[in-house]
Amino acid sequence: MALEWEQIIVDSTDPVAFGRWWAEALGWVVVDESEEIVEIRPEPDRMPGLLFVPVAQGKTSKNRLHPDFRPDDQEAEVARLLSLRPARRHRADEQHWVTILDPEGNEFCVPGERKS
Repeated sequence: MALEWEQIIVDSTDPVAFGRWWAEALGWVVVDESEEIVEIRPEPDRMPGLLFVPVAQGKTSKNRLHPDFRPDDQEAEVARLLSLRPARRHRADEQHWVTILDPEGNEFCVPGERKS
C-alpha cells in the first residue's frame, strides 16, 4: 500500500478570505471554492495542496504545527509577505529565520540561507 500526500487541512474563522490570502502569499492557484471552503495548490494538477475549512464547532486550541518556507531571497520575501496585510513580523533570530503571523495569528517561518 502507498500513500500520496494530498493536502493539509487548515481550520479558519474565514476560510475563503484566509485561503485567498495564502494563495497570494505562496503564488498558488485556487482550485476549489465555495461559501465555506477554499482549496489551493501550487498548480491545478500538482499536490499537495491546502484546504481551508471552518473551525470545527467546539474547537478551542491551536494546532501544534507551523510551516517553514525557504525563499531565494529572505529579505525580499519577508518584505513582500509583510505587505500582504494583515500579516505581521512576530520575531526573528538574527539572520537565521523570521517568524511571521498570518491574518489569523498562525506562525510560519521564512528561514535565511542554509548554513553548511
